[in-house]
Amino acid sequence: MLTSGRSRATRTGFPKLGRVNAAQQAMLLSTGAHFSFQAVVTVVVYPALFEVSQADWRDRHSAHSRRIAYVVVPIYVAVISALAWTLSSRGWSLALLVAICAILLVLLTTSLVAAPLHKTLARDGPTAKLKQRLQRTDAIRLGGAALACAAAIFV
Repeated sequence: MLTSGRSRATRTGFPKLGRVNAAQQAMLLSTGAHFSFQAVVTVVVYPALFEVSQADWRDRHSAHSRRIAYVVVPIYVAVISALAWTLSSRGWSLALLVAICAILLVLLTTSLVAAPLHKTLARDGPTAKLKQRLQRTDAIRLGGAALACAAAIFV
């Protein structure tokens, strides 16, 4: 077999990649789960919530706010833990920095914009302006989750 300084191709023609350690696997899994969760919120949950009648809004929004926490908290804990584990086991890389910045964007957008918006929606009801702000905020979170997931592939 001939070898050169370049990486060998597999039977599929793609170059072999380095081994993925457990921390990287956790990062891929957690950012993938986070991105999937955020996509469901964007494509399914918010559109369904915005179709609720004004009369049913308070009860439905309150139920949404209680239930979503059971998913949000474990996902955020998993992502933050996996990022910290990857950083401690692999050290800094550009891809890890991008993933960390993307998750910080998501966390800050959630805590500083989305959570206060949900409080206002609970108090004032779903106005067109508030729904539009929440949709824009949610698009930022979806973009951040997608970027973190994509960056995790390259860590």
